[in-house]
Amino acid sequence: MSYGAAAALQAALFQRLAAWPDLADVPVHDALPKGGGRGTWVLIGPEEVRDVSDSTGGGAEHRFTISVISDAAGFLEAKRVAASVSDALEDASLALGRGRLVGLRFLKGTARRLASGGARRIDLIFRARIED
Repeated sequence: MSYGAAAALQAALFQRLAAWPDLADVPVHDALPKGGGRGTWVLIGPEEVRDVSDSTGGGAEHRFTISVISDAAGFLEAKRVAASVSDALEDASLALGRGRLVGLRFLKGTARRLASGGARRIDLIFRARIED
């Protein structure tokens, strides 16, 4: 098992989301923007990695969160963007700088109101299987 492909996966996710046509007007970040961000935006968030090596070679399962954060009234805008994120990533064949993506699947999503300012946040959790 190796954590070696984590940076390559993050870079590929960023490229895919930033280039996705339905997200053209939505900023994609891998860190909280200064001031906490305004409008609707996408955040590449936390990741958990576990060993899934077998007799054929090394591998890792990456469970990562992509968040949609919006200060728009209601959940409609956040859900529209979350659906586009899901469409962009489900079964995507991302080219990685290290390792080979075997599969990418949506696992679950959670939508909630944030206490500060009434913003909405949707966390989408995905699983990527990578051979290293």
